Amino acid sequence: MDRYQPHVVEPHWQAVWQQSQLYEVDLERAQRPFYNLMMFPYPSAEGLHVGNLYAFTGSDIYGRFTAMRGQDVFEPMAFDAFGIHSENFAIQLGIHLRVLTAQNVERFRETQLKRSGCRIDWSHEVDTTDPRFYRWTQNLFHKNWTGHGASWTMTASLK
Repeated sequence: MDRYQPHVVEPHWQAVWQQSQLYEVDLERAQRPFYNLMMFPYPSAEGLHVGNLYAFTGSDIYGRFTAMRGQDVFEPMAFDAFGIHSENFAIQLGIHLRVLTAQNVERFRETQLKRSGCRIDWSHEVDTTDPRFYRWTQNLFHKNWTGHGASWTMTASLK
């Protein structure tokens, strides 16, 4: 019997899954939709830690089980890139936050998450640093907190 060679077998099947769009769900036509949400990692380090994959594995197993029972499982991924962790990491490395975040998201996605084999639908990836996303969170924050004394608007320069 041949030995298992992950550096040969894994890339082959990952390419097959991507080309066949195996994990992409037509959200408009899904007969039995099931939303399987995982926690969104924040790309404020060199890569994912074992706790991320530990959490993703259980959710992914349940998503696979649910798909085998005939449901249209939607398993999206996003990167929660705002916050003090990301800012401190960028300051520590002396790299602009936008540049560092883009590099980390790329690393998380391409060298870690896609290799994990999870049934993630990459066609619906969200990055919280994308203006198309954060304009809505800013709008909701402003709408809910401004006028209650909990927030205010001001102009300031950023270094």
